[in-house]
Amino acid sequence: MGDNQPMRAVLVVAVIAAVTSAPRAADAKVFKLWAELDGGGVFGKRMTGDAANEDAGFFEKAPHGAYGVQIGAQFLFLDAVIQHHQFTDGSRLATWTQFGAGMRFEIDMGNPTKEEKKKGKGGYAEIATNLFFGIGTGAQVMPPLSNDEVTDKGFLLEMRLGFGKRLNKVLDIGIAFPVSYGYFIKNGAGQAANDETTHYQSLQAEALLVLRGNIRFF
Repeated sequence: MGDNQPMRAVLVVAVIAAVTSAPRAADAKVFKLWAELDGGGVFGKRMTGDAANEDAGFFEKAPHGAYGVQIGAQFLFLDAVIQHHQFTDGSRLATWTQFGAGMRFEIDMGNPTKEEKKKGKGGYAEIATNLFFGIGTGAQVMPPLSNDEVTDKGFLLEMRLGFGKRLNKVLDIGIAFPVSYGYFIKNGAGQAANDETTHYQSLQAEALLVLRGNIRFF
């Protein structure tokens, strides 16, 4: 299937960044739930795969406009995330839904006053590393989703960097940059999972504006 050096490089960078950020993690709450609306752009590049399937890359061929939702739960520094994104150019639409778990840290930025801290205000930076399983469709679908509507399935290792401002104890606004490397399998009529000509690897990145609501416990 080709050289796996890009996947190993993403893994090494993600682990080092997460570990070095851990001592500075500032979110003292033990458990948190969040829901996020986001929008921006996506870019993808198919890195390996059968030459006859050179048009197989989902994120490379998807429209570049992105918008969607994310919901998640965090216990200490461990998180679980569900995310749904739609990609469009105004005339065509594709969807990607992924489920994952990993690590997430939030770091205070700037020098908020005591009054701002009391109100939950102040700048932040975040870093997350997650392993996802995702499914993609080449068109808008209506639930329940059937297997014949799925065009791609994949496992992705994602590193996400974000920066923003806490408006209060509940709302955050900011920007986020998820970057992932994944192993994908084409799906659909005439495709077989054990046929390695349908397998490929891809690198993808997004730049997103984020509005997030948080509920912190304990």
